[in-house]
Amino acid sequence: MNESSETSVRQGNVALLEWYGRLSVRRVDLVGDYAGQELFLLEGDSLLLRCFSDAHLDLDRGFQLVHAVYAVEYFLQGLIQRKCNFHVVFFDNHENLCLPRGVAAIDRSKYLLARAAIRRHLSVNLRESHPTLEIHSFASEQDTAFRNYLHVTGVYFVMCHDGANPIPRPTDLSLPEAKEGQADVDAQEMSRKVAFRVMICWLINESYNVALINGLEWADTKVMSMVVEGGRQARFSFTNEDIVPGLSSPDDHGDIAFLEQAIVRLDLKAVKNGVTGVRKCQCESSLSADNNQAPTERETLTVVTLARMLEEDPGVKDLAGHFLAHTALVTSLPLSNRRQPSQRPDSDEQSSLQTFVSKFSKTSRTLISSGAWAEAMKAGTVPCDISDLIDGRLFEAVTMAGSERRFPPQATPVFEGLASSLCTLSGVHINVPTALQNASHTDKVNGSTTDALSILPFSNPVFDKHLMSINLRVSPLKSSDRQSGRIFQEVSHWHNAKRRLDPKQGQQTPASAKDKARSLKRDQRFMAEMQSYAASLTNAAGKALEPEIVTVSDSKGSKTPVMKEGDGTGPSNKKPQGAKAQNNRKGAIKKQRLEDIAANKAVKTSESEDKLFAAWRTVRNNLESERSLQSKYQKIRTYLRDLPDQKRKILEGEVQFHLLAILFDIYRTLRKSTDNFSSKEELFGVISLLWDTARRIAMLDSLTITIAGSVKELIAALQLPDPGIPTTTIDRKLACDPGLLIPKGNEIAIDVDDQDFQLLHCGPYMDRNLDSAPDSRVPFQPDGWQRRVLDDLDAQKSVFVVAPTSAGKTFISFYAMEKILRANDDNILVYVAPTKALVNQIAAEIQARFKKSYKHAGKSVWAIHTRDYRINNPSGCQILVTVPHILQIMLLAPSNAKSWSPKVKYIILDEIHSIGQAEDGVVWEQLLLLAPCPIIALSATVGNPDDFNSWLTATQQSSGFEMSMITHQHRYSDLRKFAFSPPKRFAFRGLADRPSFATLGLDGLQGLANIHPVASLINKSRGIPHDLSLEARDCLLLFQSMSRHQTKDFPITPNLNLSHKGSPKIIRKADVIEWEASLKKLLQVWMANDLSPFERVLEDLSRSMEVTSTIDKQASKGAVSDGLDDDMVNVNPDDLYATTLPLLCKLHERDALPAILFNYDRHRCEGICKAVIQQIVDAETHWKESSPAWKAKLTGFDKWKAEQAKLAGKRQAKKPPAKKGKGDDEDDPSSKMDKIQDAANDEANPYANFDPDAPVDGFHFASKHRAEAAELNMYYGQMKWRGLPSWLTDGLKRGIGVHHAGMNRKYRQVVEMLFRKGYLRVVIATGTLALGINMPCATVVFSGDSIFLTALNYRQAAGRAGRRGFDLLGNVVFQNISHGKICRLLSSRLPDLNGHFPITTTLVLRLFSLLHDSDSSQYAVKAINSLLSQPRLYLDGPAFKDQVLHHLRFSIEYLRRQDLLSSQGAPINLAGLTSHLYFTENSSFALNALIKGEYFHGLCSEINSKESHVLRTLMVVMAHLFGRRPCREADEEYIETTVKRSPSIVFLPPLPPQAAQILRAHNEDTLQVFTTYVRTFVDQHVKDDDCKLPLTGMKVGGADDGVTFPGSLPPTKVRSAFVALSGNNDTFGSISELCRTTRSGVFLEEAVIPHLDVYPDESKTPLNAYLYDFFMHGDLDALEKANGVRKSDVWFLLNDFSLVLATICASLANFLKLPESDLSLLDVIGEGDENNNLEDDKFSGDSTTDTESITTSVATADTGRTSVTTASSTSTKPNSKKKVADSWDDSDQEEVDDPEETKGALSDDLSEGELEKGFLNVYKAMTKLRSEFDTKFRKIFA
Repeated sequence: MNESSETSVRQGNVALLEWYGRLSVRRVDLVGDYAGQELFLLEGDSLLLRCFSDAHLDLDRGFQLVHAVYAVEYFLQGLIQRKCNFHVVFFDNHENLCLPRGVAAIDRSKYLLARAAIRRHLSVNLRESHPTLEIHSFASEQDTAFRNYLHVTGVYFVMCHDGANPIPRPTDLSLPEAKEGQADVDAQEMSRKVAFRVMICWLINESYNVALINGLEWADTKVMSMVVEGGRQARFSFTNEDIVPGLSSPDDHGDIAFLEQAIVRLDLKAVKNGVTGVRKCQCESSLSADNNQAPTERETLTVVTLARMLEEDPGVKDLAGHFLAHTALVTSLPLSNRRQPSQRPDSDEQSSLQTFVSKFSKTSRTLISSGAWAEAMKAGTVPCDISDLIDGRLFEAVTMAGSERRFPPQATPVFEGLASSLCTLSGVHINVPTALQNASHTDKVNGSTTDALSILPFSNPVFDKHLMSINLRVSPLKSSDRQSGRIFQEVSHWHNAKRRLDPKQGQQTPASAKDKARSLKRDQRFMAEMQSYAASLTNAAGKALEPEIVTVSDSKGSKTPVMKEGDGTGPSNKKPQGAKAQNNRKGAIKKQRLEDIAANKAVKTSESEDKLFAAWRTVRNNLESERSLQSKYQKIRTYLRDLPDQKRKILEGEVQFHLLAILFDIYRTLRKSTDNFSSKEELFGVISLLWDTARRIAMLDSLTITIAGSVKELIAALQLPDPGIPTTTIDRKLACDPGLLIPKGNEIAIDVDDQDFQLLHCGPYMDRNLDSAPDSRVPFQPDGWQRRVLDDLDAQKSVFVVAPTSAGKTFISFYAMEKILRANDDNILVYVAPTKALVNQIAAEIQARFKKSYKHAGKSVWAIHTRDYRINNPSGCQILVTVPHILQIMLLAPSNAKSWSPKVKYIILDEIHSIGQAEDGVVWEQLLLLAPCPIIALSATVGNPDDFNSWLTATQQSSGFEMSMITHQHRYSDLRKFAFSPPKRFAFRGLADRPSFATLGLDGLQGLANIHPVASLINKSRGIPHDLSLEARDCLLLFQSMSRHQTKDFPITPNLNLSHKGSPKIIRKADVIEWEASLKKLLQVWMANDLSPFERVLEDLSRSMEVTSTIDKQASKGAVSDGLDDDMVNVNPDDLYATTLPLLCKLHERDALPAILFNYDRHRCEGICKAVIQQIVDAETHWKESSPAWKAKLTGFDKWKAEQAKLAGKRQAKKPPAKKGKGDDEDDPSSKMDKIQDAANDEANPYANFDPDAPVDGFHFASKHRAEAAELNMYYGQMKWRGLPSWLTDGLKRGIGVHHAGMNRKYRQVVEMLFRKGYLRVVIATGTLALGINMPCATVVFSGDSIFLTALNYRQAAGRAGRRGFDLLGNVVFQNISHGKICRLLSSRLPDLNGHFPITTTLVLRLFSLLHDSDSSQYAVKAINSLLSQPRLYLDGPAFKDQVLHHLRFSIEYLRRQDLLSSQGAPINLAGLTSHLYFTENSSFALNALIKGEYFHGLCSEINSKESHVLRTLMVVMAHLFGRRPCREADEEYIETTVKRSPSIVFLPPLPPQAAQILRAHNEDTLQVFTTYVRTFVDQHVKDDDCKLPLTGMKVGGADDGVTFPGSLPPTKVRSAFVALSGNNDTFGSISELCRTTRSGVFLEEAVIPHLDVYPDESKTPLNAYLYDFFMHGDLDALEKANGVRKSDVWFLLNDFSLVLATICASLANFLKLPESDLSLLDVIGEGDENNNLEDDKFSGDSTTDTESITTSVATADTGRTSVTTASSTSTKPNSKKKVADSWDDSDQEEVDDPEETKGALSDDLSEGELEKGFLNVYKAMTKLRSEFDTKFRKIFA
């Protein structure tokens, strides 16, 4: 390569590496958050590089091939166990990429042999054990075959390595290395890095995302990995010539031709007949003859390889003999007996040995990599066992054998057979090596002798009965056993809900009058907002909710027994005859009276009806002047909808007929003007609505003869399907002459078959009743599945309901609530929602639905309880709405165990699929296990409902409750999908004046292509998802296509035709569902057969996406000319900011608003909103500048203002002198007249309400008539007062809002209310809005791709479209999303829910707190017994009760050794602090270890003299413990270009030595505890040998335990026998090593073992220093650019850390019994939430809150804020003015006090003997750290 080429390559490398460094990454759970069960690719050499880099694997000198195979299978098994769906792909040009850094040249052939052997082993042996896990090989990623493979399989993403190494430690740089060798290593590293990134670049250019295998971690059932986001913006252009290719192989492949010839000569098809074409061996025995079986692939490969080596160099005969002996031992020795010590031969022997192994590896690799070898092995029935081809340590032991080494007799026949075969092939006779002769049988090798840990004493009567089966060696109680630890007693927390008494006064300190007034004002504001929010909610018909007054009585809808005469159930069976006659007379009189009453009622009813019809005619006459038929139709329809039920029943016939007449007029008008496809869509939309109106009229009870006859004539004239008009006998004169509406002739008839007309155009109007029937329990006719739910709830069963959004799940919750409210005043129902937004909505809906009076004060219908605020008293309500964490806290509260918890009768868990989340899923799982009552689990998106129900049933049965699963698959309204192609040029000239009318869907609009659901099935391997629904027209189009393409072998049966089945004239939704099932069943058969016409059907149905091509030009209004329009701008199709407004204009044109645009990046949501607003404002400004009409209006407005000013001056001059006293001018008639006249003039004058700064009509999306101006101005004022950016208010004014979790809480609430009211018609949101929030819309847009746009999130968000009661059809639009991704979203199955191991160490500690502090209450005992009796403890977990109990016992042992639990199970010392930090497990235990080890005491002793140094060091330590985010493995280039140029240090500095030493000691103690757990469990329960590979299940080694090889090491008991082969014993270096290398048959989950890896000793991946960097510089830009933390995530990360600091400070105050310790830990929140609440308080007294409208019995609202004393900000005075916070009811501390007073309080009230000085210093330092951190936090987000 010349100098020019080298320069070009260098520049190409630099450009590639810089491009890669700019890519954004996200750390996600690959299964739960990203891929689900989608197929992905695992690049083979990336997998091998990860496994070969394991420090415990000896692939160099010891060459433990089977250990390497085990490592690969262990990793693959980990993926499969976590429900990953993947294939493994190897590329030939990548074969050297699997070599770890610094591999010696002589050892490279070993790694390459391992690669070839693993590849061969997996390809052959996975076929039977895991047939869906395919292994593929291609020449390179550019290979055409690979491209075809990608197209056929439709993989989702690729998992690979990126070539980066962990950040080098300073110690690494000083390692002695040869300088010349270092250059080679660096060159190899660069080549590998570039090769991997060339592949990543190619994949991203091909629109694939990449998940990095380096840095991948197992977190319980989650697979956490960095995902490199691709997309069009991330693409990078390069040519292969500019880039260094992948590593070239340093080895020559040898004479492949000779080896292939040897395979041919060795006839593997007929081994028993000897070898053909070679010399016959003269030995008496042969391998096949002696053993009476064919040789295995390992034995054959060994013989052929050695024969080749002997032919090249006969001098290796001795080593060949030793190798055969080694092979015989590999076959005969049990795996556990093969451990060999590390040999120490002299250098010459070692050199020759290593040379031989290297040559053997090279030769055998060449052989098995050839196609001839695979063919030969495939032809016969040879078992593939080359995974155990060579054991380097055993070969070394055989070669260097001393006198003690004796060859076991069981291996001799194997050796002789091998030697005979080798002789046959090479002619060389080999005998057993002399040193191994004189074999003798030895005793079985003794097991590992490592001492087990002695267990500390523990006894608790509740736990003992569960742990009695565990036999442990308990150490005697020593004086060192800390039984004297302080028994932990909560001063104020969820474990003690009562307020702490003042120690001096012995009573609770009352709140000041000022605090009470402020609290009342805040309460009133909360309730006013709640009432406004509740008022925006509507029922299924679109009406406002009306609260129902609930009284305690029999359950609603309960059946009263019917009393039958003579059946003995009545009060009397028989009466005397005289009494009977008397009763008959009385009955006759009563009957006459009833008849009279009925007659009078009929007269009154008739009069009332006449008045109703007269009123209706008045309304009709008033609307005659309405010029727009469409507007008239909408107003009459609204009038009918808003009538009370009784009045609507009377008038509906005539009003509906009038609507029919209007629709006919619209139809006739459209028919005359129809000239394009879009207008035809509108025409058929109107005629479909007309036919549906006629069908509805036919079902009315108030149908008259006149109406019936007129409708029949109209339908006949239009040639529409007969709606089935019944015969009627009643009649009434209509307000108009119906004869005028009947067309003459057939000139207006439609020419469409009746059935096709209904299927193509009337699907959304079809009767949706499936098996509905009246039920007195609910005010609607429930479907069959809904009635089953009601029955189960009445039977007090637990229910699990899976039904899509809009199917009708909502009523379930409210029915259960009403039952609770009617039962009595004490029972409690808890509603658990995953988000606070959903909590607020549900509470508001309860507020709108129910009212109830209580006998005693303090009770309420409902309450909200989240961490950052509370409304009403959570312990005094009957319906508690909360989030999972809070309910878990309350159920584990000892103070609730005898009062609140036993009253809980039902728990509703909404969006139960949240159990699959990576972070909070375990809390959901623990709730299900701890639930003391039946549950109601609701979800629309569970991928494995049967599995989940099986687990739920088991958990509920163990608690004594019966479980029932009810599923329903059909939405109320169908969803129609479209792909948007933006125009090339676009002009926004204002919105179109008249949207289309009655057109459902977006069909016919240019730029919007309909997607048939079946067209998404491009990957046949997925099959058809069970929830892939087809609407009526989809079924028709599918049937027509299948009919066209059917063949003789794949026919369409006649009964598949809907008309053949004798379908009714009026097709119902139920008929379509049945037809759909039949079509999909046949389609599934066609998909499974490659010879079927499925591909032609797929191609046929995909054409709809090609009908509407990209528009050249689009104008929102007016005509588009062929020439150049000045206002046209170019549109980048990949720019969401540029393409969103053209799409919104299309939706407006089709009346498909309101719409929600989903984008899964918060900042992108805001950016889209800003861009759309700016584009509208710019267009409006341009219009204003060029519009004469606008200029004329401004001139008129100026004149009007001048006239008003003159009039005001005249009035002022005429104004009489001011009156004394009250009333002013109230008695002045002239003044009143002036006001009335002014008001009248304002109404008449067009300028009175004109605002020149308000958005001009046509330049906003708002429906202004949907909200009052006063209400809007109130909201705008609140936004301004809160300091929100002005663009948010501008957006609201233009009908556009943003909704994501990072937005201001008040703003989000306003957006939700205005959207529900219909004022806002465009909302851009993240996926949080889709999680149950009641914001249904007409259209959902997926605006841009994201790794979070998954099958689950797609279904959640798409479910918002199609408003029940508003929209008959929902639209789903894909904007800027590739066709492949669209098809994947539509055709992907929902991910299965994975579980977590729920018995965490923190939960164990909290259970002991519950038991101890509640005095072993019945509730606590029941909860523990139920939990520990579970047959299947966690979802997808096996039934391994023995392991669970063992794990529990050693969790107790850990707590005992950490001085957190006494020998009787009482929480002691810092148990409270650890429990309070439950959400940070395992960090909380590391904090306890540092406090216990007195590290913080030493560090914080200098807080007064070296405050800055102490806080910086403390921040480093805290950043190591909490909020840990691993860094993406980086390059030197990244460090140079990004890190060193940033104020961030990015990589967290190492822990201070003393802290690191304490944590290492803590980890060592924990390691010893859980190593003993494994040892004892194996001793008591594991009987099987550990000799099977984890994935293929292949057994390795001999079966006879008696076969031994003297000099071998004893077998391990804890560690896997495979890993032990590399020289590892039962001593472990870390908990991670223990969990990864433990033998089979033992459950050990690293995530639930309390430890924290210390970098760089126990973890090679450095931690991100984002917390420390923020503390030092507070620069958000630096956090984003250098630390890689997205701005949208920063607030949440910092708030979480602030919450940790607040919890620690409050817990320490609690522990030290400081005056601050009466603050509830439930009230502790992060500074971000605190700031939001303070902001709310700041405006709680503003004039916008209508406090007069709130009743005097306002429910208590509590924002839950707690300000823990800090050295520089907030404090609590220990005097009478001190505000003591009740843990449930009272408001919070709000006064800002002098911190110096706290010092005085501490020194005055508490002696140093009571409060250790060291703890006080720790407390002081923590409060200072919190104060400084929170100050910067507030400043950044002010």
